[in-house]
Amino acid sequence: MVQLTLPKNSIPVKGKTYSNVELIDDQGQHQADIRIINVYRWSGVEGEPPQIDRFEIDVTKAGTMVLDILNKIKSEVDTSLTYRKSCREGVCGSCAMNIDGVNTLACQKHIEDCSKEITIYPLPHMEVIKDLVPDLSKAYEQLTSVKPWLQSKSDPEKGKSRKQSPKEREKIDGLW
Repeated sequence: MVQLTLPKNSIPVKGKTYSNVELIDDQGQHQADIRIINVYRWSGVEGEPPQIDRFEIDVTKAGTMVLDILNKIKSEVDTSLTYRKSCREGVCGSCAMNIDGVNTLACQKHIEDCSKEITIYPLPHMEVIKDLVPDLSKAYEQLTSVKPWLQSKSDPEKGKSRKQSPKEREKIDGLW
């Protein structure tokens, strides 16, 4: 199991239990896939212990990815749940978290690839700000130091954008 960096002097305690399960729909039929979602929660207040909240969710009504489950929890069960999301395409990395002991993107982690009881923690190597939100300031500082973007030897003309030919574009296709 992964070693997590938690707030100082904190051991997660048992939190609240929520159930958002309807076993039978309006027509009297429903194939429910009930999953237990254990989510790390911390208010961000020093001295206040973090907790693990338990959510019972019918994932057939949530979507196909773990991010869909979190969105369902936030919109229908507990609006105070805090996490990052942005592109939903696996490009930006803002929904990175530890799911079932693996650091991954919630938008790319399929529910079927998870255990019956899904455990979600913030990234283990970063300080936690609140719930599943880590402090990314050090990561952004490191990213800026390596400059992982296209760099030019010359500046564009003042007030104009830099044009790129199709031939110039071909040089970088598939590299990002």
